[in-house]
Amino acid sequence: MSIRRNLLILVVVLTILPAMGKGKYQNFKVSTYIRAQDVARMADEKFLNETWETVSSQVDLDKIYLETHRDAFTVDEKTMLKAKKFFLSKGLEVGGGITYTRSEPTDFETYSYARENERQQVKEVAEFTAKLFDDFILDDFFFIDLKNDDEIAAKEKSGKSWTDYRLRLMADAGRELVVNPAKKVNPKVKVIIKYPNWYDHFHGLGFNLEEEPLYFDGLWTGTETRDPGSAQHLQNYLSYNIVRYFDNIAPGKNGGGWVDAGGIHMSMDRYAEQLHLTMLSKTPEIILWNYMQLNDVKITPQMCATWQVFGGNSFSYKEAVAPFTKNGKTITPTTMARFASVTLQQTDQLIGKLGNPVGLVSYKPYHSSGEDFLQNYLGMIGLPMDMHPQFQNDRQQILLTEQAAKDPQIVEKIKQQLKRGGDVIITTGLLKAIREKIADICELYCGDLKAIVNDFGYLGKSEREFIIPQVKYFTNDAWEVVSAGRPLNGGVSGYPILLRDTYSKGMLFVLTIPDDFGNLYDYPAAALNVIRRAMSKDVGAYIEGPSKVALFPYDNQTLVVENFNDEAVSLKVVINSSVPQLRNLLTGELLKPVKPSNGSAMPFRNRFFGYAVGATVFDLKLAAHSYVGLGY
Repeated sequence: MSIRRNLLILVVVLTILPAMGKGKYQNFKVSTYIRAQDVARMADEKFLNETWETVSSQVDLDKIYLETHRDAFTVDEKTMLKAKKFFLSKGLEVGGGITYTRSEPTDFETYSYARENERQQVKEVAEFTAKLFDDFILDDFFFIDLKNDDEIAAKEKSGKSWTDYRLRLMADAGRELVVNPAKKVNPKVKVIIKYPNWYDHFHGLGFNLEEEPLYFDGLWTGTETRDPGSAQHLQNYLSYNIVRYFDNIAPGKNGGGWVDAGGIHMSMDRYAEQLHLTMLSKTPEIILWNYMQLNDVKITPQMCATWQVFGGNSFSYKEAVAPFTKNGKTITPTTMARFASVTLQQTDQLIGKLGNPVGLVSYKPYHSSGEDFLQNYLGMIGLPMDMHPQFQNDRQQILLTEQAAKDPQIVEKIKQQLKRGGDVIITTGLLKAIREKIADICELYCGDLKAIVNDFGYLGKSEREFIIPQVKYFTNDAWEVVSAGRPLNGGVSGYPILLRDTYSKGMLFVLTIPDDFGNLYDYPAAALNVIRRAMSKDVGAYIEGPSKVALFPYDNQTLVVENFNDEAVSLKVVINSSVPQLRNLLTGELLKPVKPSNGSAMPFRNRFFGYAVGATVFDLKLAAHSYVGLGY
């Protein structure tokens, strides 16, 4: 990286991102956001004071964002200035916000950027907001979801697909209608775009991750994972993973994460996990969406999960709802704001001890689709992810999902990685997408044939049957590392789960992905252990144990292990080198290594089974929905 680029990143960090360690927390800022309709209510002095008293008594805030516009409604200037003055008087930083929607209840109806009158409205809102604030953030609706007659005509005139039309339309609109007009009104203003959590579908609605981060002054990250079984089906791990992806897209520009109350119906733990995972990414700020949720969402007994009965959980409901003293007053928690406060104070103690996040690099080209959000499922089986929009040439291993097929040079890049002596891990989705091209490296085939499996042989059985694609290969040209059948031992057929082949000085792996990605959680622990070990070269550590346990490694020989299961788990932490002990980063407790056994149920040892020479193994137990930070 050039000296000039280093200086540029430093300037961006110093001028755009929040100052660290000067607010209520040591390692990050905590903010909230007020919707335009609620800012308008703050013309009422009583409402303004009462809501502030409730929120501020239960959570410490460093900054507040006041929205000027949402759903075709703009707050009058007098009320905006009154609210701004009030929060400044409380010692908070104050920024602005805009949501470019015409009607959220109507399928999040956005503005139509093919219509000149609506383009003018968008521009006027940006100018109005820039006049009031030196920084403002666009809530995550700066996309287009309309196919009205004007948009159809403009799209047909362009000769582009809907995706390409929208990508061009919105990249231009951001510059021409928001950033440039705002800076003309207020040259000091910093304009920030907040991206939502559904990153794998952005390009279809015009979010342009390739161009927009270049001219917006900053970006923000939606880290809401809520209920993984609900509409978006986003896995817990996304709350961490998406921040890391955006960090790699725009180094130094990613300002923070953004979590709402969604998922709190599942328990206080589900809400707390989203906050905690966001901060594990080392992001400098978090927005608690939104101010009125912090005021209105009341604590109820249903927010106490069943596993809290056993105690020892990282997020303690009992402690969170206990009366506490603040500014000489005894306060009884009443809203979810207290859950946020307790979680973030606790996480703050850990964050400063962690270095920069690292992981298994996964290449996701801009505007790519295929095996959507798969990396978050892999994170939930203990593979630490590090997603990049460019192919990384300096890693020992790289993971490629179907998304990598977007790159027309992907096979040549695979060849070069293998010739350097590195590993390439491809999924069955990618194998199927580039079958003809990859035959120049290895003659493998993954078509439409399926298999129902539940037995992993010596590596155990799953509790349910599930469907996988069948990978075909030439005997003795490629070898199965992990296999599955129904049954496998004593059965009639088996299929690769992890397959390996060699090319030049490197090794190519094929990782079989079930038709339902959630079935990755059904892989028996011993099978997952082999997969984790094979993919741990750049990380230097891995875990052994069941699924739904994640590993978060950092570059200063620290790591966090987090259990997302509803019950306690027993694990092993394996360091791929000789270390004398592990240290609990919060308590100082020392863990001594245990004598390594064979490391698997296999009756023999080879390079994929058992422990590497010099590896150090530690036993670990984690309560349900709990984590531990460790250093070595």
